[in-house]
Amino acid sequence: MKKKLVSCLISFTLLSSLSTPLLAKAQENTGDIKGSLVIAGGGIGTSNHEIYEKFLSLAGGKEKAKVGIIPAASTTLQSSEKFKEDLVKYGANSDSIKILPVSNHDFSDTQKDESTWKNQVNDKKLSRTIKGLTAVWFVGGDQTKIVDSLRQNNGSDSEALKAIWDIYRKGAVIGGTSAGAAIMSDVMITGGDSLGALKDSLENKENKHVSKNQRSQKEYEPLSIQKGLGFFQHGIIDQHMDERARLGRLAVAAYTSERDKEKNFAYGVDEDTAMVVNNKDQKIEVVGRSGVAVLDMSKAELVSNQKARSGLENIKVSYLSPGDKINYHLKSFEFPKERVETKGFEYYSFNALPATGVFTPYGRLKAYLSYSLVDNESMKSAKSYVYDSKGSGYEIAFQKDNDTNGYWRYTDGQKDDYSIVNVKMDITPKTFKFQPDRKTSLTYKKPTFSSSESPAYDSIKGNLLIAGGALGSSNSSVYNKFINLAGGKQAKIGIVPAASTKFDSSNQFKSDLIKYGVKAENIEILPISNHDFKGTSENESTWKTNMNSDKLAQKVKGLTGIWFVGGDQTLITGSLRNENGSDSKVLQAIWHTYKNGAVLGGTSAGAAIMSNTMLAGGDSYGALSYGFTNTYDDMNQQEGGPAYLEKGLGFFQYGLVDQHFDNKARLGRLIATAYEKGNKNQLSYGIDEDTAMVVNNKEKQIEVVGRGGITLVDLAKVQANDKFPSDYKNILISCITPGDKVNLTTKEIVINPAKTSTRKNEYYSEKVGPNTGLFSPHGVLRKFLAYDLVDNAQSKEIKSYAFNQNKGFELTFRKSAESNGYWAYTDGQKDDYSIVKVALDIKPIDVDIR
Repeated sequence: MKKKLVSCLISFTLLSSLSTPLLAKAQENTGDIKGSLVIAGGGIGTSNHEIYEKFLSLAGGKEKAKVGIIPAASTTLQSSEKFKEDLVKYGANSDSIKILPVSNHDFSDTQKDESTWKNQVNDKKLSRTIKGLTAVWFVGGDQTKIVDSLRQNNGSDSEALKAIWDIYRKGAVIGGTSAGAAIMSDVMITGGDSLGALKDSLENKENKHVSKNQRSQKEYEPLSIQKGLGFFQHGIIDQHMDERARLGRLAVAAYTSERDKEKNFAYGVDEDTAMVVNNKDQKIEVVGRSGVAVLDMSKAELVSNQKARSGLENIKVSYLSPGDKINYHLKSFEFPKERVETKGFEYYSFNALPATGVFTPYGRLKAYLSYSLVDNESMKSAKSYVYDSKGSGYEIAFQKDNDTNGYWRYTDGQKDDYSIVNVKMDITPKTFKFQPDRKTSLTYKKPTFSSSESPAYDSIKGNLLIAGGALGSSNSSVYNKFINLAGGKQAKIGIVPAASTKFDSSNQFKSDLIKYGVKAENIEILPISNHDFKGTSENESTWKTNMNSDKLAQKVKGLTGIWFVGGDQTLITGSLRNENGSDSKVLQAIWHTYKNGAVLGGTSAGAAIMSNTMLAGGDSYGALSYGFTNTYDDMNQQEGGPAYLEKGLGFFQYGLVDQHFDNKARLGRLIATAYEKGNKNQLSYGIDEDTAMVVNNKEKQIEVVGRGGITLVDLAKVQANDKFPSDYKNILISCITPGDKVNLTTKEIVINPAKTSTRKNEYYSEKVGPNTGLFSPHGVLRKFLAYDLVDNAQSKEIKSYAFNQNKGFELTFRKSAESNGYWAYTDGQKDDYSIVKVALDIKPIDVDIR
């Protein structure tokens, strides 16, 4: 009843131009707070040393920290015990960490009945224990259980909560993750997704709010809010921001609930990331691995249309990255001096497609705004959408404004890291209608490219390590694997710089190898290039003749490992092949070392060159819509348009390889290429960023190493419409992650034995709508298939769409007779899924948006 009343109040106050506070503040007189907050968005990896070390530092240091863990949000004690274990790993004293008896329910993994703890929150002994702490941590789960455990039935603070406030005012740090972040603000978001929040609160109709136990019957969940604990007094907090695409629900919550939204930002914290609040300095620092979305609602306006549906306009979206700071009192931002402004110096210039689903390049909010808008001189605005299966939803328009800017730097080696400020966002109600395309106006061209086979594979003793791009310097599993395959720390490694336009990436890789133990004198950047490099006095374009140097070829034959850096893959092939297409002497020498036991590795462009048919350009929508092109236009062709193919170097002969697979959503272009040019008895492989496919030629097996996954495309049973391009049925999709293996000849998938099957043991049971873009949860393909399909008892099929203007494709992912999911925790308590043999149908459609 209370939830229903809150939801009714939301709709009423919004439509009445809110003028009074919806919820009273948790603590009206907070006083001079000396303590700090560590507010984490969920999914903290055990390896995320920045967050753990910051929390312990604020708690008084590893030796002096006295930490109380509040387990109330969870249904088990496992997450509390794991957090204690992690703190000890980072140097805290085990005896100084206590799991506090705070809960309103029993835990499923103990013999005791912890529901009796509810009666202890006014116990003086517990209060004394808390007052002796320097830190309190709230684990994740259900935020309402935390509040109910610490508040009395009349809504007043328990003695335990008063004790927490007491140590917080005096200097203790209060931290929490997921649910433990949601309780930090006065207005606590307890449920809802972006579509549900928009539809339930912005449509002028009878309120149809449903409780959480009714969630399984709806495609979306309306916004629900309650009174939080109010440790953070300067705006609303939301969590799991990027993974669960909650920007829409945060915007609605901030507009409807924040009585002083003109004064405060609203904050959405990504997973594996924390906002650290310094009350004394009135600043927030972003710490961790992703970012914090910041909404300025001070000029937001409610706009209604003739059909009594409303939207929001003039919202300002910023996205802050690790190292950035926010002055929440002045509503200003501070950036590290090494960040470079993008305004007027945009790196990219390509026509970015609207963000429409899992085939959208850069399909997560921060990446999309960075690459497709803020650091793209060709784009002034960009769009995304969100809607239900009946086509009722919203258009989300992002626009550069006068004060829009971006800030860029490299992080963790050579990963792009962006901060974004003041992108204008408008949310407008729309209806969407999709119908089969009976007569396409698109001109699909089949590829004219043909690639001859490379030398026989049976005689090769060496291995391959094929990385999908954006390889972090901290990714020890990939570096150590490459070094071990090259012979250990005595390895002799040559780096091929040809793909890049400067030496930064080659120098960085050399530095990383040294950091992991390879002797500097055993690493050489090889003089292989057909173009000049920026920032050097030498004209490296003269190196083109080196491809036939006997001296360089002899040097290559003495190496145990060769690495191809990223950039433009056509520059690698152009630096190693003669004008007539034949192999140069240096390429022959590389083959010689490979056949005799050396490991060949590469990232990004250095991965693309590995197969016979090299994917060098195009995106999923372009390849499915327009097919293939014979022309190549550098950046534009890499970022979109029809697919462009060239002859690769052929080191991997068991199928096609594509890279940047998750971030650039290249499944569609891999399918199109595999259908037109691949061997349908072989798999095709899409490798995620910061991830590697390790090829063992002797065992004829691949293994996944790193931080992401590999998507496997099997066209053995595909049915295609010969009269209509890109109309496919029964494509089989699998997604495997670190520890999983595949037999290259039998195509058998061997899942990491630590994972358990989800089939007939699904964790979720929810009706889900289509994945539509930046406001849809689980925007990366593997997560979408895992949460919404294979680990969801209600789902037999799920849909996504890829379209531009009035033409596009409907993607239907189905459970097949062979489908299965496999799950385990990794890096602490992060969900790790593998997915086997989901069926995919692709159907061309006409699109009508009104």
